[in-house]
Amino acid sequence: MNPHLERLQPYPFQKLQLLLQGANPNPAFKAIDLSIGEPKHATPSFILEALAQALPSLARYPTTAGQPALRLALADWIAQRYGLPEIDPETQVLPVNGSREALFSFAQAVVDSSRPGATVVCPNPFYQIYEGATLLAGATPQFLNLLPEKGFALDFAQLPDTVWRRTQLVYACSPANPTGSVMGLEEWRRLFELSDRHGFVIASDECYSEIYFDEAVRPLGALEAAHRLGRRDFRGLVVFSSLSKRSNAPGLRSGFVAGDAQILARYLRYRTYHGCAMSPAVQAASIAAWRDETHVEENRRLYRDKFDAVLPRLESLGARRPEAGFYLWLPTPFDDTVFARQLYHDYNVTVLPGSYLAREAHGLNPGRNFVRIALVAPLDACVEAAERIRRFATEDRSGAAAAG
Repeated sequence: MNPHLERLQPYPFQKLQLLLQGANPNPAFKAIDLSIGEPKHATPSFILEALAQALPSLARYPTTAGQPALRLALADWIAQRYGLPEIDPETQVLPVNGSREALFSFAQAVVDSSRPGATVVCPNPFYQIYEGATLLAGATPQFLNLLPEKGFALDFAQLPDTVWRRTQLVYACSPANPTGSVMGLEEWRRLFELSDRHGFVIASDECYSEIYFDEAVRPLGALEAAHRLGRRDFRGLVVFSSLSKRSNAPGLRSGFVAGDAQILARYLRYRTYHGCAMSPAVQAASIAAWRDETHVEENRRLYRDKFDAVLPRLESLGARRPEAGFYLWLPTPFDDTVFARQLYHDYNVTVLPGSYLAREAHGLNPGRNFVRIALVAPLDACVEAAERIRRFATEDRSGAAAAG
């Protein structure tokens, strides 16, 4: 067996399941699960219809590069969304089976583990795929802590030049999971400068880019930042996006990668051997989804309504509206794991301890004493959960440590 498998830590939801064992929830309350970032809004009917109508295409093998019509739909969407003059559908974009699959496999294609000290840099807290992909590629993860006093921005000075010189890949996540922060132009400028100096590739995870709160202020994307900074060839940069959150279609497993044509050409070669071509029926549904914005605007409205209703109930606890995404990154008045277990026991609300989404780095775990709340349930359930969380957090917690 691959010895690197032993380096993998349990997934956060495995840890949560163990944490909650034996904490029998209060039967007086209906269960509300806000721990997993799985969209619960209905998949638009026109996407389902496009999928069903294309089912006869399952009789054909798909190509790894995808249908020209899909690549064109992706290129058109990227150019329109980010105000770019054009994206070459032949060389600068590829369909993938969801951003998770691509974020993992990309490290396997990029990292050269034969080079001494191969390093991959990740934000912290982070999406655990980054770490798993790094370890199974034979590299060592290094972390940049996202801290509230820094506005959850990347602080590149946390790592010395000796680490940056060994770095081959940097994962960025904007809008960030779980903090909801969005990288600004100066953040991108600094990261691009480091990439040019040390020769690493940037993988920008942007799967939450279409969930934001002001239709006039869209989150800055990496390709947009590169273009504005004169990097018209997107050198050293590949972005990852998905229909899971944008179109409420996580089961479709459909997304794209776009950016540096030279990197994508080599990644396509890897994918050809990897055996990950997208189903023709899924491609047809994806074309329909990327060609429509009306359902995405409605999706944003639903999330906006939830935040508008939930935030007034939790602001006294330190809740703040994220810049984008559907998570609340809520500070806890005591240990986050104790908080999550006792909240589940007392009020039957499930949230994810923030420490499970981070690693000890630079002397601290930046997820400790936070919980991640995914506002994916229906509006009334989110409001009810917020009321229970507020009630729980403001109770006398003198016995919480013993109960946990």
